[in-house]
Amino acid sequence: MGTITTQDGTEIFYKDWGTGQPIVFSHGWPLSADDWDAQMLFFLQHGYRVIAHDRRGHGRSTQTGDGHDMDHYADDLAELTAHLDLHDAIHVGHSTGGGEVAHYLARHGESRVSKAALISAVPPLMVKTDANPGGLPKAVFDDLQAQLAPTVPSSTATCRRGRSTDSTGRAWRLRTRSSRTGGGKG
Repeated sequence: MGTITTQDGTEIFYKDWGTGQPIVFSHGWPLSADDWDAQMLFFLQHGYRVIAHDRRGHGRSTQTGDGHDMDHYADDLAELTAHLDLHDAIHVGHSTGGGEVAHYLARHGESRVSKAALISAVPPLMVKTDANPGGLPKAVFDDLQAQLAPTVPSSTATCRRGRSTDSTGRAWRLRTRSSRTGGGKG
């Protein structure tokens, strides 16, 4: 176990066990490197070097108030990879960690990477915007949401003004993007 200090002064905690081909594990939000322990022990017993880090703002790494974006996450991973002089590494990312791995590959290349596994990874921006003209129109997502709405369990009764009641009678607010930004119904 150790730490590195990134170029912007953030301290990143990591675990580095064993020898052999490295497998680098990137955790999801709001987890830490500890959530990979079972997988790390398995691969360690099968002759791999296993590495997992606590992303900035998580676990034992610096609890920063900024830098919580994929550029920083990818750069932190690149600095860790370079510090440990990893080559032919297998990168495994779950949720936010999957986005981190994908962004790391896109931003820093694959010269140190042999494979990548993305598990329930956060996708890149999928909706069409001025900055993302190749995305899908918002109507596609609205239609998908409308199709999924009838699949809400029967123990949930819809109430007026965007509120629902579960089977215990507790009310909860349905939150959609339009209700958070003040537009639309709800």
